[in-house]
Amino acid sequence: MASINPYLTFNGNCEAAFTFYKSVFGGEFPYIGKFKDMPPAEGSAPLSAEDGEKIMHVSLPISKETILMGSDTAEAFGPAVTEGNNFAISINTDSTEEADRLFNGLSAGGKVTMPMNKTFWGAYFGMFTDQFGINWMVNFDENPQM
Repeated sequence: MASINPYLTFNGNCEAAFTFYKSVFGGEFPYIGKFKDMPPAEGSAPLSAEDGEKIMHVSLPISKETILMGSDTAEAFGPAVTEGNNFAISINTDSTEEADRLFNGLSAGGKVTMPMNKTFWGAYFGMFTDQFGINWMVNFDENPQM
């Protein structure tokens, strides 16, 4: 069965925000990675030193069922976020088949921004905006670590 988690996007202050959330909720970050940790994308310009220090992904479990996740935006990956488009719903599935079914169903009539594919961090992952303007991320981890 799929689980749904909030995914927050920031304009450079993700680490500060998540340090604050951690002070309130407690717990530890199972994963915190910066854009400089990513392998370079084929044909893309190198990241600036400033963008390299921004948070690519962070996760903070806040209950047995819920993980608060987030990242910064980087100029190389699109425009900055504004209030109202600075969140997504992240769905974690139990299989690639379930990930494909949910991705294909929910993205119908919407705009796919990243098709489902294997990633450098070991997940099967994709992103889209549905026909109602809601941002979604679909993820399947064979060996969960984030």
